[in-house]
Amino acid sequence: MFSSYDGLCGIGELAERAGVSVKTVRFYSDSGLLPETARSAGGHRRYGPGSLERLQVIRSLRTMDLPVSVVRRILEEEDTAGRAGGALEDAVAGQLRSLGSQLRALRWREAALRSVQECPAAERADRLRLIGAVKAPPSTAPLARFWRGWLPPRMPARSVTAFLEVAIPQPPENPEPGQVLAFARLNALVSRPCGGGGQTQPYAHRAAGARESAVLYAGLAKAYDLAGDEMRQGRDPHPGDALDGFVDAYAGARNTADTPDFRRALARRLGADPRIDRYWELTAELVGPRAGRPEPTPGSAHDWLVAALEAQSGAAQPA
Repeated sequence: MFSSYDGLCGIGELAERAGVSVKTVRFYSDSGLLPETARSAGGHRRYGPGSLERLQVIRSLRTMDLPVSVVRRILEEEDTAGRAGGALEDAVAGQLRSLGSQLRALRWREAALRSVQECPAAERADRLRLIGAVKAPPSTAPLARFWRGWLPPRMPARSVTAFLEVAIPQPPENPEPGQVLAFARLNALVSRPCGGGGQTQPYAHRAAGARESAVLYAGLAKAYDLAGDEMRQGRDPHPGDALDGFVDAYAGARNTADTPDFRRALARRLGADPRIDRYWELTAELVGPRAGRPEPTPGSAHDWLVAALEAQSGAAQPA
C-alpha cells in the first residue's frame, strides 16, 4: 500500500520502488501493459497498489527477452483467468527453443574458430573461407538437394525421405573442430557445379521407374543395415544374408532372377558405376568413430557389399 492520502502513487515513486527509470514506467503505460489508475488535478499519472507487482511481473517477462506483444497476451490472460496459463507456457517454450538454437550456433562458431586457429598459418585464409560458407547452426538443405538430384527422378517421395534420413548426417550438437571442417568440406562438395551439365547416374537408376526404384532402395536399406552389423564386428566382405539381400534388391528392381550370371554382370556394372566416395568419407568423419572403428555409412556398406560380390563372382568364374 502506498502512503499517500488516496492510496495511489505517482510515476516517480513507482519507478523508484520498482528500481526502474521513469521513462521505463511511462513506456509500459503508453504500451498498455501498465494502466494508470487516475490522473491528478495537474494531469500527472497516478497508480494503484497493484501496479508495483504488475510492473515487477512485466520486468521479469521482459528480462526473458519476450516482446511487448507477447507480454501483453500473458497479462491479458492473467487478468481474465486470474492466473498465468497457456500464453506463458508457449512463450517460455518458444524462448527455450530459440535459446537452444543460439547455443548450438555458438558451439558451432567456437569449434569453427578453433579449426581456423589450429591449422597452419598459411592455410588459415582458405580454411576461413571454407568454414565461413556454412551457416551456424548449419543447414543440411544443400545435402538434401544433392541427393534429390542423384536419386532416380521417379522415385516415390516416401522412399526418398527414408533414404535421406540415413544418407544425410546431422551436424553434432557439440562439434569438434574436425567435425566442423568435415561438414564445411561436405557442403562445398555438394554445392559445386556438376560437370557435363548434370550428375552422372549409376547404372541402376537409368531405367528405374517409381516401382523399381522403391523396390531397389527398400532392399538396399536392409542390405546396408546387415552389412553395417558385419562391419562393426570387423568382418571382411563375404557372402551371406547381407550380400543376398543386396543382389535381390537389384534383381527385384529389374524383375529378373538372381543367378550366378546375373551376379557376375551386376559386379561388372557396379564396378563401373560413378562413385561418390568423398561424400561418404566426409560423412564418416562427421559422424565420428565408435569403438575405435569408423561408423558404417550407406556408402561404406555399399563398398563392402560390392567387394563381397566381386570376390564371389570372381570365384564363380571358370578358370
